[in-house]
Amino acid sequence: MILLNFVSNVLLAAEAVEQKGGLFDVNATLPIMAVQFIVFVAILNAIFFKPLTKAIDDRDDYIREQIITAKERLEKAELVVKQYEQELATARKATQNVLASAQAEANRIRKERIDAATAEARAKVASAKAEIEKQKQDATASLDAEVESLSRQVLEKLLGNLVRS
Repeated sequence: MILLNFVSNVLLAAEAVEQKGGLFDVNATLPIMAVQFIVFVAILNAIFFKPLTKAIDDRDDYIREQIITAKERLEKAELVVKQYEQELATARKATQNVLASAQAEANRIRKERIDAATAEARAKVASAKAEIEKQKQDATASLDAEVESLSRQVLEKLLGNLVRS
């Protein structure tokens, strides 16, 4: 700041000494203004722009690091999701295999029981048919004996004593 004030005072003094100039007079003012501008830019750069650019660069670095970390986490999460999907698919296949084998076993047991029940029913039907056939033969034999007995009785009554001889 002191340097800036000094340069300003020198310029004012230089202007006071020479009053003849117009807009395009070449004198010491132009180089002094250039030096003053360069000093002002250097001071702004040191005080304002360097800390500001450092803060911006730090923020950019932080954002880049966060993006890289987020990408790594996303990749890890995608790998975990793929792994869980594979495990889920494997578990589903295993479950389907277990269900299929259980269903096949249940069908086999059901078929065995149906076959056993069918065989038992056929045996009972055959036994019942044999029993019915035996009862039919017994009934037929019994009826034949009764028919013969009744027919003799009828003949005896109708013909009387002639049949006895």
